[in-house]
Amino acid sequence: MSDTFEKLNILPEAVSRILRWYPVVRRILPWRQNPTPYHTWIAEIMLQQTRIEAVIPYYTRFLKELPDIQSLAVIPDDRLLKLWEGLGYYSRARNLKKAAVLLMEQNGGSFPASAAELRKLPGIGEYTAGAIASIAFGLPEPAVDGNVLRVITRLLACGEDISDPKTKRFVKDLLRLHYPEGYEAGLLTEGIMELGETVCLPNGAPRCDVCPLNLLCAAHREGTELSFPVKAVRKPRRKEEKTVLLLRCGNRFAIRRRDSSGLLAGLWEFPTLDGFLTREQVLRYAASIKLPVCLASLCGEAKHVFTHVEWHMSGYLLDCEAEHPDYIWLTPDEIAADYSLPTAFRPWQKKLN
Repeated sequence: MSDTFEKLNILPEAVSRILRWYPVVRRILPWRQNPTPYHTWIAEIMLQQTRIEAVIPYYTRFLKELPDIQSLAVIPDDRLLKLWEGLGYYSRARNLKKAAVLLMEQNGGSFPASAAELRKLPGIGEYTAGAIASIAFGLPEPAVDGNVLRVITRLLACGEDISDPKTKRFVKDLLRLHYPEGYEAGLLTEGIMELGETVCLPNGAPRCDVCPLNLLCAAHREGTELSFPVKAVRKPRRKEEKTVLLLRCGNRFAIRRRDSSGLLAGLWEFPTLDGFLTREQVLRYAASIKLPVCLASLCGEAKHVFTHVEWHMSGYLLDCEAEHPDYIWLTPDEIAADYSLPTAFRPWQKKLN
């Protein structure tokens, strides 16, 4: 990374410009109104892999029901997952509760004011610990995510691979040298994020004409903004074929809980089988588990994209003469009100009638 060192003297001025720019342009977001450690934590966990616009209603609803660590620590798992329904990456919700339980048991229901101690909590990594430490506690701790890596690598025209952990450590250590303390620590963390989210954009041309760093930015000066950040090509997603069964008995449909490990662990689903099955194969499966079916018909196709895998799904509606004991049988309204179905099953939930 020696090629970047000659450009490092612009960082103090870059920090100063972000601190002047951000208070003027920042968006009004609910978690910025009262950035307590708890509020900052919930927001940052929800914002992982999720758009801000999608998070806002979830955040508001979550805090209305779970306003503090104590209430989060005792909420039943199914209710927690229902509140999280649609946000995806459900392990985030489980880790929130695990961390809340630990904080109640070991820290009197309070957060430790240390990035190192925060990182010991379930679900809190380098980035989230830095965000809580700087925004909520005013500590000089950078929070380095994709937005920050994009801003800094463009600013320095740094061609290191941002998917390499060494690059993230380099950027974090570099920023820490120039991080302020107190209120400005949080301003800088949020300011760099805001810059990456609204100006130094990831897809398409960055808005260099309104960027507070445009006169300092090496990539802008060289006309190579779109060459940064450099990232190794991701392996293509694995594709899996699934057959989803909508088992109907009267006005009730069957759901079951998924295995406790693997993708969507422990969540509720419509019975799902591997592969694209024919109607005859579906009927043979029903017979093998002694499920009395009087009618079976195709009811559509759907696709859902996870981070590393794609599900390509076909569905069958099966009218059953009796309820099978291996499943829970519920009306569509009961499923919608009380059970958390992953987003992958939303197309099929819409078909219930």
